[in-house]
Amino acid sequence: MVSAVFHDSVVLNTPATPITPATTVDASAAKPVRKVTQGSEPAKQPSAAPEPAQGVSDDWRELWLKVLPPVMGLALLVGLWALVSISSGSAIPTPAQTFEQAVVLFSDPFYSKGPNDQGVGWNVLSSLKRVAMGFGLAAVVGIPAGFMIGRFTFLSRMFNPLISLLRPVSPLAWLPIGLLVFKGANPAAIWTIFICSIWPMIINTAVGVQRVPQDYMNVARVLNLSEWKIVTKILFPSVLPYMLTGVRLAVGTAWLVIVAAEMLTGGVGIGFWVWDEWNNLNVRNIIIAIFVIGIVGLLLEMALIKLATAFTFEEVKN
Repeated sequence: MVSAVFHDSVVLNTPATPITPATTVDASAAKPVRKVTQGSEPAKQPSAAPEPAQGVSDDWRELWLKVLPPVMGLALLVGLWALVSISSGSAIPTPAQTFEQAVVLFSDPFYSKGPNDQGVGWNVLSSLKRVAMGFGLAAVVGIPAGFMIGRFTFLSRMFNPLISLLRPVSPLAWLPIGLLVFKGANPAAIWTIFICSIWPMIINTAVGVQRVPQDYMNVARVLNLSEWKIVTKILFPSVLPYMLTGVRLAVGTAWLVIVAAEMLTGGVGIGFWVWDEWNNLNVRNIIIAIFVIGIVGLLLEMALIKLATAFTFEEVKN
């Protein structure tokens, strides 16, 4: 009886364990869930599509803001040039006439028909060669001199009055001294570039040395470092941004000076080419030479900016 009752209770309880209504509810509820998820997948794709479109629009907007202001500036320059050309009659050529002459000049920039008749390419290369020599000599002398003047107070007090006296002198005032000493136009032009581009390197390097934190020098004194290690391990990394700024200023000064020096000394060069075209009353070539001088100076400036940002810290770059 007990076993029969127990068996009957088991038999009665077994069909109650699988709850059929619950299973039917789960089964019926599972199907709509699948349908919703299946239907929601294509619905999410259009919602994610505007994000790259927004990024693309931002990129286009940033590019447009970078390109539009320079283009507007050039358009303003050309417009003013055209107005001045129209108001002056035929004295100043129009932008279209100058462009036609530039096409003719740059179709063969390296022709040579004698020492005084060479293409614009040879003139630019000759000027760059003189600038490189004068600027290189200024860097070799000016950067070590700046380190010494900034490092030692006695030398700073000794040379500061001389620098303040000689730095404002016009570049053309140094040219006769070069002609008198070197007895030649080419070395005189190199001397003029040297004496005019050395001051920015000396001043910026000396200022950089003087602004090195005193804690660095105290640590070097505690470690009993030699003067060579102080210069190479402490001063040079700290002074490098100032030194590169001086180099940038110096190369700009050198490129300005060479044009004026070549106008007076003659020979092959972009400055002499401008003066020769003025003697021939060829205003179109003079305007082309002005643009060539500006473009070459801009390229030199951009190259030195890239060099400076490659060797300086992030805060100095900004």
